[in-house]
Formats: sequence, C-alpha cells, structure tokens
Amino acid sequence: MFARLLLATTLALLIVGPISAQVLTVTITGAVFDAETGDPLPGANVFIASSMMGTITDGDGRFTLQRVPVGALRLYASSLGYEAEAKDVFLRAGSDRNFEFRLKPTVLELEGVVVEAEHDKKWKGRLEKFTRMFIGETPNAAETTIMNPEVLDFTDKKGVFRAYAQEPLEFENRALGYRVTYFLKDFEATSSRVKYDGEPLFEELEPTNDEERNRWRQNRDKAFIGSFRHFMLALLAHKVQEQGFEVFGRMIKEGPLGSAPELGSRHPIEVYSIIRDGESADEKVLDFEAAVEIRFTGEYEDPSYNDWVGSPGIGGRNQFQTSWIRLEKGPTIVDYKGDVLDPYGVTFMGYLAFERVADQVPKEYRPGR
Repeated sequence: MFARLLLATTLALLIVGPISAQVLTVTITGAVFDAETGDPLPGANVFIASSMMGTITDGDGRFTLQRVPVGALRLYASSLGYEAEAKDVFLRAGSDRNFEFRLKPTVLELEGVVVEAEHDKKWKGRLEKFTRMFIGETPNAAETTIMNPEVLDFTDKKGVFRAYAQEPLEFENRALGYRVTYFLKDFEATSSRVKYDGEPLFEELEPTNDEERNRWRQNRDKAFIGSFRHFMLALLAHKVQEQGFEVFGRMIKEGPLGSAPELGSRHPIEVYSIIRDGESADEKVLDFEAAVEIRFTGEYEDPSYNDWVGSPGIGGRNQFQTSWIRLEKGPTIVDYKGDVLDPYGVTFMGYLAFERVADQVPKEYRPGR
C-alpha cells in the first residue's frame, strides 16, 4: 500500500511541478553522404536517439526534423552497408541547426551465413543468451519479441560473447506498447559485465482495445517511475526526497583490468552537491567522485532481480530498488530535461543495470501525458 500511495504522489508531483514546464523546440536539417565518394545517401535513417523522432533522407540525402526539444541529444545517422555515426549536441532555443554526416562503407564479417544458422542449435542457444542479456529478464522482457532475429550472428570465444547485426533490429514490446528499431553497433558480454553500443528509435503500437491502451499507460508509468531519468528530473527540481529517492556516497574498489569494480563503504552526502551549474544557464554538470548509491523507496525490487543477482532479499523479502552510478569519463553535462549530453557518460550498476531494453520508454515520455 505504501508503494502505491508514493507512486501516486510521485506522479502528481511530476505533472504539476516545474518538471512539466513548456519545452522549447527548434528545427534540425542536414544531409548524409558517402565518405569516400561524396555521393548523397538517400534512404538513410536519421533520428534522435532513444526517442520517437526520426526520418529518412530524400533522393539528395537531405533530412529535416521539426519540433526538436532544445537541450542535450544524440543525433544518429545510419545506412545499410555503412558505419553509423552519432553527434552529441546541445541545442539552444532560437537557433535552428544544420548537420552533415559522412558515413564510411563497411563490410561486416560473420562466422557463417545467418539464414542457414536459423536451424543451427548453437546459434539458437546464443540467440537465447543474447535475448536475456539485451532485452532483459524482467516481466516486460517476457512480452518483448525480436521480430527479425535472422539478422543476428554471434561469437563466443575465450569468455567473451559478442553479437553482430547486419541490419537494424526490430522488436515489439507488447508490455509497453512500442515497436522499436534498434541500431546495434556493438555488443560484448563477459562473466562480470555486459556492454552494448547502439541507439533505439521508438514507434507507438496501436492498441487492440481500451483495456490494452490503459495497461500500456500503466506499464509505461511504472517503467518511468524510479528510472534514471526520473531521478535526474527530481535532482534538477530539488525534489529528490519528495520523489522517493535516498542518495548516499559509495567508495569504489577497482578490480583487475576488464572486471567489474567492487563497491566499498557507504557514507552520507549532500545530495545536491553532485550537480552544479554549467557554463550557461540552460545546462548543469553532474560531478562526483567514486560512486553514488540511489535507493528508490517507491517500489520494491522485482523478484526476477533477485534471481538475476543470485541472492534473495533480506529475510526472503524484496528490498527497495537500489542502484549505483559512476562517472568513468569524469563530469558530464546534463540539460533541464535530465538528458545527459554523453549517453555513455554514466555507468549503471544494480537495479538500473538490471532493467534493459524492454524497460525503456522514449526520452520524451512523461507520466500523465
């Protein structure tokens, strides 16, 4: 009952507080070319990473994205047969922007022919392993299906598991109501860490009835509440405690090269000391040493999380969702929407690392909208 009441309070605060202030927008234009020949690339995908905003270049390789919210974003360009390219930019109000991409041709070398691999037991086993690691193991993951697994191939050598995609991955999330096109650039997993590089583009599915529409809305709200974006918005609004978060400092013990770091002792910190003013009025800087522990008291850990970490909750009962973040690249810029300029500037451990692709909502999603 406590968790449900806090969840309702959190939603109300998000809707009526400064978090829901009007968003200013600009127009983005540009073009995509072949880096070697200089020829325009028609039909290339250009989109705002982790959003529902995307387009395809015209016959001259040109594109336009309208009503793009100002602030931090990753602009991504991809075309079959070329290396994808991303630009991390900070848009400011009153100034439309133009970008040029020059993509390099690439040849993807795989172990074998993927079509034939569909009937290969080893390939199928690796597909199941990839799905668990990439899509996740949460209840939402159970309702998420990769629609074109035939574009995938894998290697598993010397304790390193890698996945390759010849084309963008397409999957349907029937728990949240999205079809996602995922442009997977790199995927690597060891016994201690999973790393992947790529960007999703979201598209809303059409619900079959009002019951499904309401279920998707509730699941989207639940996915948002307690997320890193929720935390960042609460931090920027100086409402961390009101939003149900508790924050501590944690020491870090670095392990051998390539292994995951170990968490050291926990200590109290002034929560708003981890973020400071940036060089301009519309940006902030996330800046702290070692690691920060974030505990969200609005929801308990899902039972599947205990299976994932290999240990039950204290006394067999689930604990509050607890995560740790660190800045491996040093201080990182964030905007007023809680978006981080460098999407890989923050590393997650704990519950935030457990929630994978199946638990993501578009960056523009907010509860109650």
